[in-house]
Amino acid sequence: MALWMKAQNLPGEALKQVQAAYGEHFPIEVRHFLAPWIEEKPWNDIDPDNLSHEVYASELLTQLTQEIELKAQQMSGNENFLMKLKLADAANQFRCSYSSNPLSFVRIIKHCLNTEVKLIHMAENPPMTAGGLGGEMPIMLDRHQEILRELEVLRRRTQETEQELTKMQMEQESFVLQYQESNKLQAQLHQLRSQQQTSGSPNPQVTQELEAKIIQQKEVVDRILSQRALALQRMRVELEEGHEKTFGLLHNVQSKVLDEELIQWKTQQRLAGNGAPFLNNLDEIQELCEAMAEIIWQNRQQIKRVEMLRVQLPIPPLNVDKLSQLNDEITGLLSSLITSTFIIEKQPPQVMKTNTKFTSTVRLLVGGKLNVHMTPPQVKVTIISEVQANALLKNEMTKGEVSGEILNNTGTMEYHQATRQLSVSFRNMQLRKIKRAEKKGTESVMDEKFSLLFQSQFKVGGGELVFQVWTLSLPVVVIVHGNQEPHAWATVTWDNAFTESGRALFAVPEKVVWPDVAEVLNCKFKAAVGRGLLEDNVRFLAGKAFRNPQIQDCNNMLLSWSQFCKEPLPERNFTFWEWFYAIMKLTREHLRCPWNDGSILGFVNRKHAEEMLLSRSKGTFLLRFSDSELGGVTIAWVQEDPQTEQKEVLMLQPFTHKDFAIRSLADRINDLKPLVYLYPDIPKDQAFSKYYTPVTEGVPSSSNGYVKPVLVTQVPGWTENSTMDSYPNTPLTFHAPSPADVGSMRDTPSVNSTASSDYFMK
Repeated sequence: MALWMKAQNLPGEALKQVQAAYGEHFPIEVRHFLAPWIEEKPWNDIDPDNLSHEVYASELLTQLTQEIELKAQQMSGNENFLMKLKLADAANQFRCSYSSNPLSFVRIIKHCLNTEVKLIHMAENPPMTAGGLGGEMPIMLDRHQEILRELEVLRRRTQETEQELTKMQMEQESFVLQYQESNKLQAQLHQLRSQQQTSGSPNPQVTQELEAKIIQQKEVVDRILSQRALALQRMRVELEEGHEKTFGLLHNVQSKVLDEELIQWKTQQRLAGNGAPFLNNLDEIQELCEAMAEIIWQNRQQIKRVEMLRVQLPIPPLNVDKLSQLNDEITGLLSSLITSTFIIEKQPPQVMKTNTKFTSTVRLLVGGKLNVHMTPPQVKVTIISEVQANALLKNEMTKGEVSGEILNNTGTMEYHQATRQLSVSFRNMQLRKIKRAEKKGTESVMDEKFSLLFQSQFKVGGGELVFQVWTLSLPVVVIVHGNQEPHAWATVTWDNAFTESGRALFAVPEKVVWPDVAEVLNCKFKAAVGRGLLEDNVRFLAGKAFRNPQIQDCNNMLLSWSQFCKEPLPERNFTFWEWFYAIMKLTREHLRCPWNDGSILGFVNRKHAEEMLLSRSKGTFLLRFSDSELGGVTIAWVQEDPQTEQKEVLMLQPFTHKDFAIRSLADRINDLKPLVYLYPDIPKDQAFSKYYTPVTEGVPSSSNGYVKPVLVTQVPGWTENSTMDSYPNTPLTFHAPSPADVGSMRDTPSVNSTASSDYFMK
């Protein structure tokens, strides 16, 4: 079912959230009438923060406005007249609003579509699945709904205290008026007595009666004033108690939002750095934070009004005055909310190469609600070391202390009305210099972690409150050369995966149980190539990581950081991680499709491969990752020795990235005619023909008059037309090449393949 069709069938509250995502910036009518066109466009391929995508975004904007106008023209009849006008207005609005900034247009559409996707996922309530997000979605929805209910309770309580405060204010105003009446009577009485003392009274009896009357009136007024003063005192106490209870509830709800929801989002963001699924529900968290900000601000304004009323009428309190404490408490809640919701929405690259451009985005989740953008805040980015970061957490860091120089490291936060987001995207930052700490023991520069520090200052309430805020990025490893990348990613991967709650910054365990490591490797591999690791693959990796191919049960075994990426594998000059990383990179760049459809076994050792093939018919082959060649894959096949008529298994010298840059794996398999069946018995064309490079017969048309040659893979002793014919003057049996040909670090005896140049007319 199309996305828009599903969105229209959402339940009431979810449908309201979909409607709220649209507006003048993107009319929902455009979404409705152009749903197929909108959904078929590759919005996810466009990065609104990447200026190089601006041309494509502009083309899509032009196409959309044309589609809107075409749809409007197709509408006829009186019943469609108003809709026709609305669509025409929308097309004009898009041109006026987004022609100068088409990337903003893309950002809005992506926001709306992502909102639909998230709400549909949550509404469909998929069953719980181990290790995935399916089971988390309904749980997250339940938590979200629970918080929304608690926020609704807080809104009602805030409305009630507002009504009580208004009532108290009216009562105080009435008290002041009556107090003025008492003062007026007192003044009359004073004047009457003064006249008696100075000039005497012509009618003493009348004067006495008048004085008695005034005294009586004043006593009545004063008695009422005393009652009202007591009532005001009680109202103040009750209001104070109401605020105290509200603030307790506020604290609990804010703890759920900041310490649970937002922390979980940050945890998922960190794990996503290792390829784990990431349900980005930041917009939903922002809604909760904005609701919190509104309620906190309203309560703070109430406290300020109470303070003002007390100054205007300083009646002694009945018990201990807690107003000052409540003021500090509500301001503290606001401070915590603002500083905690200054977050890094898009993390900088965790492996950062010097003199290379990188991007990052920071966002204040409550910025729009608190009108922070009325005084546009500046954000500055610096890079600091692990020691400096820990000093910052303890408020011991020297101001201005940094560990490097970043170009284009300042930006102004902007408010995007359509998405209600206050954020700034740094699109052209570049690390020019880095200052490293002294290394100890076996430490290398790829073990050293840094962090990007984002700092800003926010003014709230027209400058009444000023908050100094900062946030740190995930750990960053700085490299200067591409060959440092594998080890740097090992450091980042270990930190992302095994960060412990409440840890000292950047501290990680030295040893981790194997199942946790296996899960990380699976996430990395699946994110890189599409299909994850099978149980046999994981068992093979365990044998390699623990240097014991015969290992069976390793669920309780601990793998150390040194075993993971420091100590070379036996008889090799590379580590376990370097081997795995090279395989992952090769598969991602050249073997993704055959790996995903299961044509590559990959993680199988030589001995096991031989046992598997010897039980199959000749010409059967399989693909396995080389144990000895970094980023290598070899073809193992079974044949019959023509002299002994015994089956034997041979393996081609591993192919690497350089080989596949010349000719693909599928084409090389196609070149080698003796390869007949992919293990166990799949005809090779059935498995690989969809990946063959098409060859067109005939004379090619060439602008320069030359015919382009094509390199074809051949094995000495094989001809193109027969399985075991040999070239003239070559032996019929295969022999292992000399170490000089293969290299001492390759697998045990394998067969060299060569490339000959055939001239295909195509």
